[in-house]
Amino acid sequence: MSDEYLGPDLLARIRERAGRYDHDNDFFDEDLRDLVDAGYLAVHVPAGLGGGGASLRDLTRAQRSLAGAAPATALAVNMHHVWVAVANVVHARGEDFADEVLTGAAAGEIYAFGISEPGNDLMLFGSTSEADPDGEGGYRFSGTKIFTSLSPAWTRLGVFGTDASSPDAPKSVFAFLDREEVSADRVEILDDWDTLGQRASQSRTTILRRAHAPADRVIRRIDPGPSNDPLIFGIFACFEILLASVYTGIAERALTLAAEAAQRRTSRKNDGATLAADPDVRRRIASAGIRLDGVGQQIEALARDVDERADHGELWFPRLSALKWRATEVAREVVTASVQVAGGAAYRSEHELSRLYRDVLAGMFHPSSEDSAHAAMAGVLLGPLPR
Repeated sequence: MSDEYLGPDLLARIRERAGRYDHDNDFFDEDLRDLVDAGYLAVHVPAGLGGGGASLRDLTRAQRSLAGAAPATALAVNMHHVWVAVANVVHARGEDFADEVLTGAAAGEIYAFGISEPGNDLMLFGSTSEADPDGEGGYRFSGTKIFTSLSPAWTRLGVFGTDASSPDAPKSVFAFLDREEVSADRVEILDDWDTLGQRASQSRTTILRRAHAPADRVIRRIDPGPSNDPLIFGIFACFEILLASVYTGIAERALTLAAEAAQRRTSRKNDGATLAADPDVRRRIASAGIRLDGVGQQIEALARDVDERADHGELWFPRLSALKWRATEVAREVVTASVQVAGGAAYRSEHELSRLYRDVLAGMFHPSSEDSAHAAMAGVLLGPLPR
């Protein structure tokens, strides 16, 4: 599947540009054009709706390949794919309120994620942004969204806010803003993305000032808090699985570079033998490979279960949280081990492993956190905390 949409020539071009984007703190415009031309942004849209018909499991493999070439490009494109995957989850469960995302992606729309908010650890379970009814079924959104990947390029921004004024308030309202329909004074995108890693993603802060989503762009209005609503499940499942895929792809690339370095570097202490013959280096690389192998299998298993609508019951959310936390932690450890094998050259900023090391650190900042993953699993295994 990844070869069909992400062939070796395309991946080589993307990998070649990654260092320049990172160094210049630029958005990946050329990568995006190539990916659009290849049909990659519609790869997960059902074939009957004009897309590639790839499964979520297929998509995880492709995203791992893309992340190995350019982590920031993969991370940003991931947010578009999350919305498409969510729409697939909802559609597969017999509801059509998110079908617009599928037809939009097939038509060339680029979707971004306007969910995260500063200081809000409730995430999907409650928004600090305001969603004011317009009296005609639409809403005007006001608030600050952070880590808005694809900021320079999105055409549709998925947002949510809290309706605190309707008779049945509070309600969490999810909608899409159309870039062409919302004036710049209503949606301000700050030029504030200057970070340690994942620089080309340009995940800038977005300020909403009564940005309007008409009734036909409002896709869900539900009670705040934990929920089995198909939209909440879809966002949680697809975000965690695809995020784990990106960071696992980074680690897989790092391990490849480490193995190449071990075959190339020699040791004067061992009569010029390569480091590939050093038992400590062999164990370090083998240990990283063993840990990474297990994560890749878990990603594919959970993606398959989403595709096939498997029933994990109350373990769904803990398992998804655990996957993200485990994948990003293992990725960080694998990249660190790879840098150790490659030696001092990897400390130079122009070295690919140096960039991968900085990029992989961003994994700790995405939800779910270590604390929330453990709390979710404890809640299932031990029950809720006594009041």
